[in-house]
Amino acid sequence: MEMTIDGRKTWDSPAITPEQGAFLSVLRTSAVLEHSAAERLKPHGLTLTQYNVLRILRGVGPEGLCRNEVGVRMIKPVPDVTRLLDRLEAAGFVVRARSDDDRRYVTARITEQGLALLSQLDALILRMHEEQLGHMSRADLDRLVDLLEAARSD
Repeated sequence: MEMTIDGRKTWDSPAITPEQGAFLSVLRTSAVLEHSAAERLKPHGLTLTQYNVLRILRGVGPEGLCRNEVGVRMIKPVPDVTRLLDRLEAAGFVVRARSDDDRRYVTARITEQGLALLSQLDALILRMHEEQLGHMSRADLDRLVDLLEAARSD
């Protein structure tokens, strides 16, 4: 859905600069995509943040990651990664173990149950992405990614 003011694109409004229009458009798009994903994950008892952590841990394999490394790799920073890992561990999706060398270092690893859940969700999430963005050409998607990366750079 295009954001408009009096039928004009937001950045055509004299009250909004092109930068403000682009900012608002990115936020609106993010909200729409996130809401759709959250609704798809809700029946599986996962939040987007929890899903992100499980994907991170699946990606690193059996060696796992410490809490700080998980936090650095997350799409959105969260204030308390420990509590997030606590919830995933209580659900049986993550296990944590202290290092024998340094008892302060705790490694989080995805469990077989967590891997099974992600495996079950993979097709669902792929279909969701296709529904959300499949109407765009590969060239448009590549350009969109390039533009968003440019927006994040200094």
